[in-house]
Amino acid sequence: MNRRLSLFNVTSLVIGFAFLYLPILLLVIYSFNASRLVTVWGGFSTQWYGALFRNQALMEAAWVTLRIALLSATLATILGTLAALALTRYGRFPGRTLFTGMVYAPMVMPEVITGLSLLLFFVAVDLDRGFWTITLAHTTLTMCFVTVVVQSRLMTFDRSLEEAAMDLGAPPLRTFFSVTLPLIAPSIVAGFLLALTLSMDDLVIASFNAGPGATTLPIKIYSQVRLGLSPEVNAASTILIGIVTLGVIAATLLSKRSAMRKAH
Repeated sequence: MNRRLSLFNVTSLVIGFAFLYLPILLLVIYSFNASRLVTVWGGFSTQWYGALFRNQALMEAAWVTLRIALLSATLATILGTLAALALTRYGRFPGRTLFTGMVYAPMVMPEVITGLSLLLFFVAVDLDRGFWTITLAHTTLTMCFVTVVVQSRLMTFDRSLEEAAMDLGAPPLRTFFSVTLPLIAPSIVAGFLLALTLSMDDLVIASFNAGPGATTLPIKIYSQVRLGLSPEVNAASTILIGIVTLGVIAATLLSKRSAMRKAH
């Protein structure tokens, strides 16, 4: 098999990576721009990072976003894992088709429809829009993604390990926490991280269900962009990119270390 890269393959690869990462690279570079005009280079400076941390509105929005993401991702992970267990372990039960459709509906439904329907529901139950409505909305959105990730792992799970533990006298609950949970933990962590990312990134659903005192960072950045680009937004985006990059590197290193231990 010819493994040499042709000119066409190299060109396609370069264009593809440039399309994906060049805008991000430009954003990072211009976050160190001394000029207030984000499209005009005025020299190297870190002043906008200091201005970002002094911007009380942006920092409050970032803190609200982080709290909502952690809480909604935790709830989505618990509910999504339970839903995956119900779909893989209990076979056919009354209402399974309806239950499956309700679990996966937010994944295929446009976010505008999801956000509007949740808004109408919160208004109908007389629940004031704010921190908790965004948290519940993000839990609804991200739970289905956790279910898919965990369900894919449970479908390939070796049930004989659980049967062996129960044959040795372990009750079902202890079997789950001692055998099943440690083996499916990587998929649960992956589902949690996916839910966390989706919650921090969401703009559409949060904008429908936000209220006074609960402005998320994407909403805040979008409102500022409409009024004019600010170098502080570039600085905030660069910090988020750095956090995500460090997380990906750490996860890759841990995965490689775990694979090396299993190999030995």
